Amino acid sequence: MDMRRIGLIGGMSFEGSAVYYRQINEAVRRKLGNLHSAELLLYSVDFQNIVDMQKAGRWDEAGKYLADVARRLESAGAEGVLMCAVTMHLVAEPIEAALGVPFLHIVDATADRLKAAGCRKPLLLATRYTMENGFYPERMAKHGIDVMVPDAGGRTQTHNIIFDELCAGKVLDPSRKALIALVEKAKSEGADSVIFGCTEICLILETDKLPLPGFDSTAIHTEAAVAFALGE
Repeated sequence: MDMRRIGLIGGMSFEGSAVYYRQINEAVRRKLGNLHSAELLLYSVDFQNIVDMQKAGRWDEAGKYLADVARRLESAGAEGVLMCAVTMHLVAEPIEAALGVPFLHIVDATADRLKAAGCRKPLLLATRYTMENGFYPERMAKHGIDVMVPDAGGRTQTHNIIFDELCAGKVLDPSRKALIALVEKAKSEGADSVIFGCTEICLILETDKLPLPGFDSTAIHTEAAVAFALGE
């Protein structure tokens, strides 16, 4: 079975990238059977360097760095590239511009799934950068989807859970309850769904155990990658 080789920009965090690697390979095995697995190239960056750029607002530098990573993956034989991190899609534009092969954007894949389910007003749970920098709702708006985010306190709480706990491999029940409370509040304010807008959110929440329909963007993204790899 011929399949396209996928390049993964990973390491942001490696906890989330491990989810990508596992889900892509599991999906290929489900579809093809036997001992089939995906043809993958993984470039795992040092996350601390990325975090330092984020905190300093050096987004242009981060974009150039990740564009170079993407070019390296293409040079190594990747026929399509995806980034195993939602936040760093903030610099997707220079990455896309650097590539001669498709870049599979997580927002587009997630928007397609929301539209198919008839959901148009999702709550976005993500890092502060994703919730506050505008790139995510702006791209969603092109698909006719109106994204909601928690209030300032909720955004800080969610951001801290991601960076201080989930990225460090800590999954704590009080934090799970706090995130569910944010979903309940959003439901009362008109949200019709919730997006797991950070790779690590799936480590603490389950899409079918929430007050609203949940959409795990990591799972959606990996499914899109497998469909691309298999030419579906």
